[in-house]
Amino acid sequence: MDHKRRDTLKAGGGLGVFSLLVAAGLIKPELAEAAWNKSAFEAKNLESALAALGAGKPGDSADVQLNTPDIAENGSVVPVGVVSKLPNTEQIAILIEKNPNLLAAKFEIPAGTAAEVQTRVKMGQTSDIYAVVKADGKFYVTKKEVKVTLGGCGG
Repeated sequence: MDHKRRDTLKAGGGLGVFSLLVAAGLIKPELAEAAWNKSAFEAKNLESALAALGAGKPGDSADVQLNTPDIAENGSVVPVGVVSKLPNTEQIAILIEKNPNLLAAKFEIPAGTAAEVQTRVKMGQTSDIYAVVKADGKFYVTKKEVKVTLGGCGG
């Protein structure tokens, strides 16, 4: 067992790992904020969210797969998976059209890793979910409608 890791986490007490790294001076708060795309998360329509991501008008691609249920019985935990078979995938973003904040998640994909992400998102109502993938400097998109039911009764 790795006791050093456990001791480090214990020493952090109530601090999160990020806070611990900032407190130790290993990363600066300005560096962490540079990764935050505020305009993308605050976008109120699909076009402005895509523009904030730098996507403009992405092309459709069959090499981007969006894995979601057709019907989400509980809108507070909707599983979403995205797989990109495009070579040199750099980024995967998940947008939910009718949510107050369209951009639900954005993942940077390191070179040489599998371009596959899975997460859970919250949906307030039936909506289209978009998977936006950046590969070789170009953007591609696919979408799927997910119906959100109340109480899982299908109506």
